Amino acid sequence: MADRDYSLFGDEHVRQYVETNGEVGHIWNGVPCLILWTTGRTSGEQRAHPLIYGVRGDDVVIVASKGGAPEHPGWYLNLGANPDVEVQVGADRYAGRARTAEGDERSELWTLMAGIWPDYDSYQTKTDRKIPVVVIERA
Repeated sequence: MADRDYSLFGDEHVRQYVETNGEVGHIWNGVPCLILWTTGRTSGEQRAHPLIYGVRGDDVVIVASKGGAPEHPGWYLNLGANPDVEVQVGADRYAGRARTAEGDERSELWTLMAGIWPDYDSYQTKTDRKIPVVVIERA
């Protein structure tokens, strides 16, 4: 994907996605995005994050890549303190519970997610950490 559009990013992505029930922002640079609300591990405040996602059965799958940075993204660290989340996929907003995939499940889901956003493979080569793959199950 050579010509990516980053005009919809971060808080603005969240705002437009929520205001339009995903009509703006659900598809971002050709891939599906959801909004994930986590509870801040220190602040206790809700934080919203637009993230690329995949689907496996009734679950959604996300990747804590942070572009291959050496540290995990804040939203992933928040899940360690409180795995109860809210998710919005298009107009569907619901409560969920997040968990980190391990072993064969992680490998299978990594393949799924790299098929959606191939940059995940290059992100993994940039960092020594094993990039987490997160499964969110409806509560």
